Amino acid sequence: MKKSNSTNSILVLALAFVLFGTLSVHAQILNKPVPADNPNLAGNSAWTAVCASAGFNEYFVNFTWLPPMVDSSNEFILELSDSDGYFSSPTELARVSDKNGTFDFEFEFALPTNIRGDNFKMRVRSTSPAKTSPPSDAFSMYFIDYNSPLLISENGSGTIPSGGQIQICGGGSVTLKPHNIPNADSYIYNWYRSGTLLPQKSESITVSDPGMYYVELDYGNCSGSANTLSNTIEITTGTSSGLAINGASSIEVCPGATHLLEANISGMGYTYTWYKNGNIVSGPTVDGSSYTVNANISGFEGSYVVEIEGSGICKESSNTVVVSNSGSFDITLDHEENIVLLPSQNKTLSVSTTATNATYQWYKNGSPITDATNSSLDIDTVGEYYVEVTENGGPCTPAPLASATTTVVSPESFELVIDYVGTYTSCASTDATMSLTTINAVGENGSKTDVTADLQSSFSYQWKQEGTNIAGENSKTITISDQEGNGNYTLFGSIDAFDAISNGLEVRLASNESLAITANSTVLCEGGETIVLNSGLDLTDQAFEWQKDGTVVDTASEALTVTAAGVYQLIINTNDCPLISNEVTITNFDESLLVLDKSKDLIIIEGETETITASGADSYEWYDAGNNLISSSNSYDFTEEGEYLLIASFGTCTLSKVITITYRDMFAIPNVITTNGDGINDLWVLPNTYSRDPNVLVTIFNERGEQVFSQAGYENNWPQSTTSFNKQSMIFYYKITRGGKSLKQGTITVIK
Repeated sequence: MKKSNSTNSILVLALAFVLFGTLSVHAQILNKPVPADNPNLAGNSAWTAVCASAGFNEYFVNFTWLPPMVDSSNEFILELSDSDGYFSSPTELARVSDKNGTFDFEFEFALPTNIRGDNFKMRVRSTSPAKTSPPSDAFSMYFIDYNSPLLISENGSGTIPSGGQIQICGGGSVTLKPHNIPNADSYIYNWYRSGTLLPQKSESITVSDPGMYYVELDYGNCSGSANTLSNTIEITTGTSSGLAINGASSIEVCPGATHLLEANISGMGYTYTWYKNGNIVSGPTVDGSSYTVNANISGFEGSYVVEIEGSGICKESSNTVVVSNSGSFDITLDHEENIVLLPSQNKTLSVSTTATNATYQWYKNGSPITDATNSSLDIDTVGEYYVEVTENGGPCTPAPLASATTTVVSPESFELVIDYVGTYTSCASTDATMSLTTINAVGENGSKTDVTADLQSSFSYQWKQEGTNIAGENSKTITISDQEGNGNYTLFGSIDAFDAISNGLEVRLASNESLAITANSTVLCEGGETIVLNSGLDLTDQAFEWQKDGTVVDTASEALTVTAAGVYQLIINTNDCPLISNEVTITNFDESLLVLDKSKDLIIIEGETETITASGADSYEWYDAGNNLISSSNSYDFTEEGEYLLIASFGTCTLSKVITITYRDMFAIPNVITTNGDGINDLWVLPNTYSRDPNVLVTIFNERGEQVFSQAGYENNWPQSTTSFNKQSMIFYYKITRGGKSLKQGTITVIK
């Protein structure tokens, strides 16, 4: 029968005393964790591999350790290595904080869902003291998150071939891949050919050898319980039949005509599938060895291929035959956008074409223009214009091809559009650039035509500020770099008899001046000097406001008296944009602002020097017990015991700290006392560092681990009686702690 943990703890503690004697000279020993049986499963034994899943994920490991005792705040942590057995970035499996008196217990853990591998190790780490056990043996550990049969197909297409057979020809190959598993590339695979395990471990495999292929997920020693074995695909090989499409590899078909494509193998009961540009256009059809291309059908042009398959031959594809329109050609009009025609202007339209022997006819408003039969046309009136191009060469006579229509309009007016160039932010930028972006011609019905590219160099320009001309600013762009230029800007333009005015843009530039405020102190304390914020400027004729945390608190006082902590700023409203000062942060006085690098109750060795350094304040003064100033620096070297005073100044605030210096005892914690009543060494006396301190707890245990004494602020008064010592030499175990943190521990031998 397995002993209880508490029984084991006492036995291990007793054994530790026998083996190691005085525990204070030995550190804890953490043993490596080992697999344990699952107490929730009847007849279960310790596991040899972890094969976890969503249906079962409960495992245990046993852990033992030897005293001395760990601290009461200690936690034991079970950690898992990476798949190669390294702990550079371990995974935490379990953590316990209630086993600090138990030397033999089990961790329960669940395997993380991303763990898969054959060389995982575990270890146990304690936090107080910080120690780490040796690593465990290596184990296979897999979380089986997919446990259904895999389905494989060519390229993972999802189409399993009829009869499970794929034939490859002429030294070709085929790629097999599962198509029913999510995140397929995150797994390791076992591929087989006719029962033989192949070396490939990836999600796909490219094969050319005949055989029976199948796959399963590689879950190591857990693979058998995963049930992922796939379907089987048989790969066979054969010889190419030399399939081709008869005739030339490039065919031109006249509009309205047809062309017959024929395979060079026919009449043998084979199945044919015809493709255009990779898409099926006919079949699969038995003995369908020909396909008719009909030029009457739009989009007949393309690349044609035929595929053949059947008994006794390889499945293969033919060469490619390109079918094109013999009468096709392209035309491009140089002005496909609308054209604005001014009274004094004329424009030229022209067309380019790929026709080899082209003739032209221009149209206006749907009617042919007399004698307009060249590739270009001069226009001087409004209307809708296009051209028809006819191809007169080649084997076909296609219908004329019409160009896009260009609308020529006469404007009623023009519209100019201006915008900021680059980044501009009102009252934040110190300069602004504006420029013409668009010229619109406005028609009778209000329709707008963008004529920027055509007319921007023909306009005359004048920039205006608040409606007044700005001397010398006659280009499309203007830059403002001074607050005196703040205002509303427009751009005036003229061409022929037309005048145009742009939209307006507001410019509000920030001042180039800086505004600084200062404070006689930044720490606010009761009884301290009044804190005043000041700019040093004459604000008599200025509109200004003092703000605290973004809220206006004063609009009349040139100097602001601070009554509360916060972030302060001064804002002067000038030239339509505010001039904003720096921020001054006022904080309430806090004793934590003063930081000492050592305890204010310092124990030193007589004859030696210890330095205490202060930080956080503006200035410091150190005084001895006679109230004599001994230093004004931020640190002081102490050589004598006694009480000292530190006064730290924070602006107009001060803080006092009493520093107590005590000589350290020159003796160690005794590990032997006598109780013979001779007055010598009858009591267990501790150094001043540990005695009479109410924050220090002294606890003593007997050799069975039972507590026999516990006292905070130990008075050097143990043992209080000699009646309990019934042996010549007895061993006790002590532990000294402060705030739950272990300071010292060891043994005391009592000699009667």
